[in-house]
Amino acid sequence: MLTVIFAFAAIVFAVYALLYLKHKARRKQFKNLPGIVPVPVLGNLYGLATLYSKKLPQHPGVYILEGILGSNYLFQKEGVQLVWMGTFPIVSIFKPELLELILSSTTSLEKTYEYSYLHKWLRRGLLTSTGDKWKSRRKLLTPCFHFRILEDFLPTFNENSVILVKKLRELRNEDYVDIMSLVVLCTLDIVCETVMGARIGAQTGENHEYVSAIRNVGDMLVERIARPLLWPELLFSLSEAGRTNSRNLKVLHSFTEKVIREKKTALLAQRSRGSEGTEDVLLGGKKRQALMDLLLDQHVNGHQLTEEDISEEVDTFMFEGHDTTAMAVTFSLYCIGLYPEVQRKIHEELDSIFGGDTERPVTLDDVRDMKYLECVIKESLRLYPSVPMIGRILNEEFKHDGMVIPKGTTLNFFIISIHRNPAVYPNPEVFDPDRFTPENALKRHPFAYLPFSAGPRNCIGQKFALLEEKTIIANILRNFSLVSLDPRDKVHLKIEFVLRPSEPIRMKFIPR
Repeated sequence: MLTVIFAFAAIVFAVYALLYLKHKARRKQFKNLPGIVPVPVLGNLYGLATLYSKKLPQHPGVYILEGILGSNYLFQKEGVQLVWMGTFPIVSIFKPELLELILSSTTSLEKTYEYSYLHKWLRRGLLTSTGDKWKSRRKLLTPCFHFRILEDFLPTFNENSVILVKKLRELRNEDYVDIMSLVVLCTLDIVCETVMGARIGAQTGENHEYVSAIRNVGDMLVERIARPLLWPELLFSLSEAGRTNSRNLKVLHSFTEKVIREKKTALLAQRSRGSEGTEDVLLGGKKRQALMDLLLDQHVNGHQLTEEDISEEVDTFMFEGHDTTAMAVTFSLYCIGLYPEVQRKIHEELDSIFGGDTERPVTLDDVRDMKYLECVIKESLRLYPSVPMIGRILNEEFKHDGMVIPKGTTLNFFIISIHRNPAVYPNPEVFDPDRFTPENALKRHPFAYLPFSAGPRNCIGQKFALLEEKTIIANILRNFSLVSLDPRDKVHLKIEFVLRPSEPIRMKFIPR
């Protein structure tokens, strides 16, 4: 027995010694980067102990966010922070000048490890692909988000936001409304119609299985990131969580594939009849083509995309296009309800555009005239960016002003910290939409504001998102005055793939 103990101790010591030497050698490569002094082998993992407290299963993202904001502020002046996850180095970048150099790179385009958890759902679509596939796919998809095409989506934005307005009217006498849950269903309806050309009726309680599956898969991604035992693919697939996730993914993929088959059959039948019309069979509206229709045209005509390619891109836009927009709308409404003077200016702007008419659909010209509302949305996205952090793998050695970051290093860009840097935004915790007037925005470094990322891998759907957000918020504000019931220090945030409140956003909607 004693021999076994000595043998085990010798193995542990040998492993520790090897890791110690590895860590010591790697630390020399990063000796010129500022950061919290690491413990040998463990690195800075000791600082993450709170993540594994008893409270972790409830809101892991709350503690992750508090840890990020707490440590990041210490290094904003230097613009760089080195953190050791054991012997694995991660470098965070805060300075706009450095962000521009890295995010503008055409070689360091690979996403970080955590994005691999999305592969079973999104496979290798635009968000998760790299290299030549990403470059060709981005070039192919960019024309699908031209403003001329986005204008055709406006009726869908209007119709679904009107449903949301009706639901808010029904809840006007409640003590409060949990606005986030309602907005998520609205944006899910919108993205299904605009991306797939299929109505799912999330706001009216239809297609419950699909709506639940998309919510459950998102929740499971967060749980997996927070639990190291679920990181290995084999352990995750064998766990109950992994098996449940597979069932939900089957629902999502089957729905997408069914819509593709139906629309492709309809498109080929239409062409066999020699029809030149562009009617969307599922929506029944002239020239209301969904993104899937545009991709099917390329599939049938140029054979540039397979059905599987279309499926992974549609699923990608379903993932990226509903939750991020929902959080942007939610936090914008919350901020509007918190600041009466800001709300008064929005009401004046909307009244000048619509003349008090609460029913006329929003047009593209109307959206262009919502200049103050746009400033409000942008300031809300500064404080509450829907995607609070992004990551890259450095595919070439980075040198700048005596600083060297080796090739292969994982880089993190904590957008939420960048947006609250007092060196860039004086009084950063103050909500001030005037920061985004044209004259004030011009004074700021373009890479100091990154709600849609920047560079070659910026968000392809940012114009789509802003158009949708303006339409939804305008239709709500044309009908209601808003009151947010909780001050900002009582609204705790949690960081997941998107930034969201850890508890319901409580609001009152008072008919105008």
